[in-house]
Amino acid sequence: MSTSLAEKVAIVTGAAHGIGRAICVELAREGARVWACDILATELEETVRAVLAQAAGRCQAAPVDVTDPAQVAAFVTRVADAERRIDVLVNTAGGVAGQTMKPVDQVPDADWRRIFAINLDGAFHFTRAVAPVMKAQKSGAIVNISSGAGRSYSLTGIQAYASAKAGLIGFTRQTAVELGPFGIRVNCLAPGFIRSNPATEKQWAAMGEAGQRQFVESIALRRLGTADEIARAVVFFACADASYVTGQTISVDGGKWMLG
Repeated sequence: MSTSLAEKVAIVTGAAHGIGRAICVELAREGARVWACDILATELEETVRAVLAQAAGRCQAAPVDVTDPAQVAAFVTRVADAERRIDVLVNTAGGVAGQTMKPVDQVPDADWRRIFAINLDGAFHFTRAVAPVMKAQKSGAIVNISSGAGRSYSLTGIQAYASAKAGLIGFTRQTAVELGPFGIRVNCLAPGFIRSNPATEKQWAAMGEAGQRQFVESIALRRLGTADEIARAVVFFACADASYVTGQTISVDGGKWMLG
């Protein structure tokens, strides 16, 4: 175990599998006390076991719907009361909510709003809830997980997903300016396509062998990334190595966004 985040308290949303789980493991490996949340309670317990097995770390978990501000506030209060501080927030919760591409003139209001609720509103709810705690201690690091879709376009053609992830990048910049005077840094990652959960596996399979080869060829490093590689970038933003970095969005995508 490293000590770059020794005894720091970290909240990770969307922690039930994939990138969120990898972030929990890596933060714990760096010494953080991790509080994980997601709506998937069974998978969340698997994350707790992964943290113990892979990082010999500490992780507590609770089911939380990030779209419900009351649940978010209650969870943050629970963490703050137990730990007396919150040093890191990682807003990982997101996704397409099982939706598939529809022409923009056929997208129902409810579908549009659902994706915004998960990908953008959830980050707002958690940032709003932790801000008073971080302001009081005059320190903190918030890391938002956007997507390559937020910097260019959605590979699956889902308008709301691309728009919400772009909104998260804007939210990152705005809150970095607002919270900076309190010693709180806010940064963002835009991961490339990562095979990390059932949804991405389905998307990968749908490409077919030819499509998969073509996709990999469109990446400068000529390979897909891993959830662990996203998690390591989160660790950088969360620890003192990034003490003078705020308001930034970094693409962790092997050069995909650079190449267009």
